[in-house]
Amino acid sequence: MFSAFSSIDYQSIRAKTPAETAVKRLNGIGEVLSGLDISAIHTQDDMTRALWTLDTADKCVRMILTEFRTERTKDVVREAKGLIDLIEAARDEVSSYRDNGRVLS
Repeated sequence: MFSAFSSIDYQSIRAKTPAETAVKRLNGIGEVLSGLDISAIHTQDDMTRALWTLDTADKCVRMILTEFRTERTKDVVREAKGLIDLIEAARDEVSSYRDNGRVLS
């Protein structure tokens, strides 16, 4: 997992504009989230880990939006909104696992 985050920094260094840097970082968060397999949640620990990952990703997206406040282009806003929407949908799905009794204690 840490190697995925280090690649974000490397890609950001090569970006030509601040907005491109923001989009590359957001894409990196999307790559990390794409490895999250909600169907593999079977225990309370699995659910806790998935929710922690989603919460951390959400905080990272919002931090990027704050950091690049003056360079917000349509691409940055679109990418961030898409990630936030996906994070919320995944969080809802994980919560439904708990609510439907699919998670073992």
